[in-house]
Amino acid sequence: MNDPLWPPDPIPWRPVSRRLIWVEQAHLAAWAGSMLLACLIAAFWLPSALVWVVATAVVAVGLIRAVTIVRSVRTWGYAERDVDLLVRHGLLVRRLSIVPYARMQFVDVTAGPLERALGLATVQMHTAAAASNARVPGLPAAAAAQLRDRLTALGEVHLEGL
Repeated sequence: MNDPLWPPDPIPWRPVSRRLIWVEQAHLAAWAGSMLLACLIAAFWLPSALVWVVATAVVAVGLIRAVTIVRSVRTWGYAERDVDLLVRHGLLVRRLSIVPYARMQFVDVTAGPLERALGLATVQMHTAAAASNARVPGLPAAAAAQLRDRLTALGEVHLEGL
């Protein structure tokens, strides 16, 4: 199905690592655990029926989100073209960011403790307009370093950005 909002030519999209699912699931588990702990503490002051309703809602939302994380991670992709980088993601609301190399000011590579343990990193491109920043999470560390170096070199070639 052709979508008029997406570039028409065949683009070689590169996916992010599936290990990003584990990172996102761990973040979800930390959130759900802290919410359930808060419910346990609130049980001392609030009626138990209310606490059970909230705890059940937390578990339900956590389970739904656990399933959607898998599908959401699969929507992430990026593609390098001659003059710009495309980043796409989104399950319900799709987002396509196009960052011209000439407009990039600098490139960040970050990796939290869990990402480092799984050998992943996030590459983020910064432009003068904050709304046009794009990030590519869940890249293997070596691929993130290579992408950073290519983006930096391409920005220098175009002489406006980096």
